[in-house]
Amino acid sequence: MSLPEQAGRDLIIANRVLANENVVDAYGHVSIRHPDDPNRYLLSRSRSPQLVSADDIMEFTLDGKALNADNRPAYLERFIHGAIYEARPEINAVIHAHAEEILPFSVSKTTKLTPVIGPGSDLGHDVPIWDIRDKFGDATNLLVTSMSHGRDLVGTMKGNPVCLMRGHGFAAARHTVQEVVRMAVYLPRNARVQMAAMQLGEYTPLSFNEIETKKISHGPTTPEAWRAWEYWAIRAGCSGLLGEAPSR
Repeated sequence: MSLPEQAGRDLIIANRVLANENVVDAYGHVSIRHPDDPNRYLLSRSRSPQLVSADDIMEFTLDGKALNADNRPAYLERFIHGAIYEARPEINAVIHAHAEEILPFSVSKTTKLTPVIGPGSDLGHDVPIWDIRDKFGDATNLLVTSMSHGRDLVGTMKGNPVCLMRGHGFAAARHTVQEVVRMAVYLPRNARVQMAAMQLGEYTPLSFNEIETKKISHGPTTPEAWRAWEYWAIRAGCSGLLGEAPSR
């Protein structure tokens, strides 16, 4: 299979970075919308992110069907990715992970995950929680294993960049893979700081204006974004896959 060269490299970097920064472990996955066809996306075969290579990348239609007669085992929850791409044409990269730090907020009835640090502003003003039981009852295994599950998740996520999944993990979506990786790296860090602040007593989340003001562009063409992307790639041992640094 002939992959779009830079998209393929970026997807490998994203997998390695997320693993190295402890956002994913043996489980979790990241995808990129195909740069030449918005009705397809690129996602590894069912493999631990730390081990993903170019040979592992598969192409899928938005309803989760593998293309090119590729019958290798695929991630069961690929429908998260397809449902988000289907509903949100502005999104070009999706992550699903199970970072332990966010899980308490996915099951709490009293405290919501909220931005409390600068990089946490990427989470937006309201982080919704999707509960698979609401539509599908309590006989599921909590996994998103169909487009029906995925579309229901997107119905709760709406236009937000992040949605928690009760007792399971989170889905994150952004315009570029660099943006979504940055957000996913800082998501558990924000959760740790919020949890520590809660133990101290009352705490002050970022205000609406602070969140809006902090939302500077972290797209792949900004020096700020490249600095982080390059740093994380070096830490993950895959800096050789980086393309040219963008110029402004």
